[in-house]
Amino acid sequence: MISNPIIDSMLNRKSIRHYTEAMPSEDVVETLVRAGQQAPFASQLGSLLLKRDQENNPFKAPLFFIVCVDSYKWERIMARRDWSMHGDDMLLMLLGMQDAALMAENMVIAAESLELGSCFLGGIPFHSEEIIKDFKLPPRVFPMVGLTIGYPSNDPPPRPRYPMEFVLFEDEYPQLDDELIQRSMDVMDEGYLAQDYYTKLKAMIPLEGDREETFDYDTYSWIEHICRKWGQELFPPNLLQQFERCGFDLVGKYKEEE
Repeated sequence: MISNPIIDSMLNRKSIRHYTEAMPSEDVVETLVRAGQQAPFASQLGSLLLKRDQENNPFKAPLFFIVCVDSYKWERIMARRDWSMHGDDMLLMLLGMQDAALMAENMVIAAESLELGSCFLGGIPFHSEEIIKDFKLPPRVFPMVGLTIGYPSNDPPPRPRYPMEFVLFEDEYPQLDDELIQRSMDVMDEGYLAQDYYTKLKAMIPLEGDREETFDYDTYSWIEHICRKWGQELFPPNLLQQFERCGFDLVGKYKEEE
């Protein structure tokens, strides 16, 4: 593979959940935000909320960003030109999430280049009510993901990823045979087990129902962890309500067409 400082920073990235007390300077914050803004976009539908409350931030991180899909400010701009939103909210949210996700990833890459660590918090949408209240959000702003940033107090290794043959499909999608699937599973499981990842976190997800437990921390790894996340009712079932709470109707138009 080709190597340069940018690629090295990207390949070295890992989630950091332990930070020093050092607060990044205002120049650092401005650099992170500007790097985020320079990401590709559909309509610049991303906005950032920021808390510097280290005592109460997740993982006691110095900086806690919430990356939002923000149609409010765009619709205010449209109103200045005597336009109103015509596109449906499903399309708006799809493109807005692309904008916000690319913005967030640019910030992470910039943070790595400045020797900062970061960690995404994907459960943020399920806390929309308290975020709306805390930040006094107007309608049409959806908190998509959290992002902690600060100077790491530890240096874990980068986490495993699927082999390239399980990710890059050129010309056509392949027939995924059991051997390739198993080989890809083994790469992930063996990599995490070698790092004692779930043992250190004590992060085994309990089984629901009458399914018998056959794993311990010597065998429990990434594949089983993610299977339990998606194979059990661990995520709140009210995501559409979270969108509605933020002023987005993702199903209304389609209900009318039925």
